[in-house]
Amino acid sequence: MTAHPWPLLDGIAYGGDYNPEQWSRDVWDEDVALMRKAGVNLVSVGIFSWAMLEPREGEFDFSWLDELLDLLHANGVAVDLGTPTAAPPAWFYATYPDARVVTADGTVLGFGSRGMVSHSAPEYRTAIARVAGELARRYAEHPAVVLWHVHNEYGAPVSDDFSPRAVAAWREWLRERYGSLDALNAAWGTAFWGQVVREWDHVVAPAATASIANPSTKLDWARFTDEQLRACFRIERDAIRAHATQPVTTNFMAHQNYNTDLWRWAQEVDVVSDDHYLWSPDPDAHVGLALSADLTRSVAGGRPWMLMEHSTSAVNWQGRNIAKRPGEMHRNAFTHLGRGADAIMFFQWRASRSGAEKFHSAMLPHAGASSRVFREVVDLGARLAAVEELRGTQVRADVAVLYDWESLWAQDLEWRPSDALGFRERVRAYYERLWRDGVTVDLAHPEHDLSRYRLVVAPASYLLTQAAAANLTAYVEAGGTLLVSCFSGVVDEHDAVHVGGFGAPLRTALGVAVEEFLPMREGETCAVDLDGTEVTADVWTEDVVLHGAEVRGTYRGGPADGMPAVTRHRHGQGTGWYVSTALGVDALAPVLRGVYADAGVVPPGHPEGLEVVTRQGGTADFHVVVNHRAEPAELAASGTELLSGAPVDGTFRVGPGDVAVIRTPRAQGGGR
Repeated sequence: MTAHPWPLLDGIAYGGDYNPEQWSRDVWDEDVALMRKAGVNLVSVGIFSWAMLEPREGEFDFSWLDELLDLLHANGVAVDLGTPTAAPPAWFYATYPDARVVTADGTVLGFGSRGMVSHSAPEYRTAIARVAGELARRYAEHPAVVLWHVHNEYGAPVSDDFSPRAVAAWREWLRERYGSLDALNAAWGTAFWGQVVREWDHVVAPAATASIANPSTKLDWARFTDEQLRACFRIERDAIRAHATQPVTTNFMAHQNYNTDLWRWAQEVDVVSDDHYLWSPDPDAHVGLALSADLTRSVAGGRPWMLMEHSTSAVNWQGRNIAKRPGEMHRNAFTHLGRGADAIMFFQWRASRSGAEKFHSAMLPHAGASSRVFREVVDLGARLAAVEELRGTQVRADVAVLYDWESLWAQDLEWRPSDALGFRERVRAYYERLWRDGVTVDLAHPEHDLSRYRLVVAPASYLLTQAAAANLTAYVEAGGTLLVSCFSGVVDEHDAVHVGGFGAPLRTALGVAVEEFLPMREGETCAVDLDGTEVTADVWTEDVVLHGAEVRGTYRGGPADGMPAVTRHRHGQGTGWYVSTALGVDALAPVLRGVYADAGVVPPGHPEGLEVVTRQGGTADFHVVVNHRAEPAELAASGTELLSGAPVDGTFRVGPGDVAVIRTPRAQGGGR
């Protein structure tokens, strides 16, 4: 087993953001006593404390932080020490007004909220290097500090910046990327609408325009913004590394913040960490939670990762902030744990009395230590201590779902054939079908090595490079099973339609071509006949032409009446499936049955709503069981249930809304 990403902390990390600067000194003593009661062993400190740490430019006050770190260490609580650069202080805005962010419509964003200033401003970059470096210089050897936490949720709430500083950096970024204006004009297709530029000073950012801005420009702008944010992270990380040896992280928001390409970000951090919050309008928000967890584990390369933030109950920033019901916090935590997290953390430890997040739940809520929420927090701490054997074990999957942030950025731009067909919705639909079938998945980039997977699913590959298409074709040829959804393989990395037409790069693997997109009107539906099983489709159909594929589903009604809807194609040793419509979760079930058969994937057959994910150790497997049902459920298992210590012999019964962890002798075998 490889070395653990954060070796200075034993067991499953448990705790949350701690903001003691909001409280008087006597409250700190109460806090650490309650932390001990709850089993807290790690807190994140200082994330929004720039004004406290550097009250005037270049003048630092560490006295309060010295006392706090000593207090936490004396009470057995380790520290994930944050850099406070997501909340520049008032003096910075006053001293450097040109460093403020400008929105696409020209609005200048000022002080009084949270979020960084211009990622391209030299003054900001100098200031963040200074504060990160001073923190590391002072606390590199402090025994409480086991991890460094840079910034907070890059890209939220600030990503795009159209200030003069950013536009100047944008032009330099384009010079480096393209080398010449001729190459830039070719990549952006500027011959259309007369957008050819002859001077670098004439290159503008895709801010407010009379009609829509050039989509190729907007795609590059998304890349530029992502890289500018990442450059700021590197500045702080390197300032820390000049003095300290502890691992460095920053908290991602997988599948919730779309401004950062986490495949690239994961290469920059020592530890992958994620924040996740349930989306209240979604009655099955626990499925989205599982998707976020699997995506985080995947960008971590399968290594253990940290759940840096989630909520004990309601958040405060959605339209309707729904409180978690009894037991829901435990189910959420164990889903993250089962899908590879070795840290279960919250925002925040003690609920704030003032400010914008005073209605956000916390480990210690306004109702105090006698509340149901705090009792569940204490119970969760005990449960996590009982399963510390999971630390360092890993999840293995035979199925991969493709996920590419650049394709997301491109597909979600304006003037697509239908705004009802989106990247996120398609990924969720296919992921949820697999989740309901009990199939554990990794997420993967289309250019990754996919050879270990029995099945690769491409729900939303609108943008597909030639290299990615060649990779997928080779995967099928070598014996893999590939399932591709509609509106895929349409454009290249510049958002230009592929030579040869829609889907051309995948024609060899799939045996089909798409002559025309045939989206449907709002409320319109049609049927798809899947070898005698009829399902309903909406939103989208296509005019599919066969190039060797066999028809496995046919449109009945709608604009594609009588045309192929689902196809299957043998290529080399493998099989390529194509679904040319936007089938829902239930409608995908009969399609997946045939796909599973080709791939040799056997769903476990658990009752729907019973989530079971296996983490593999050196000598044992650990089955993390989460029952989302309102009634008990049974599964076949043998070994020991770790939360109770009870033996399991053949069948295990998990109560309604409950969780369990079953250790079994190490299973042998593996992938394709």
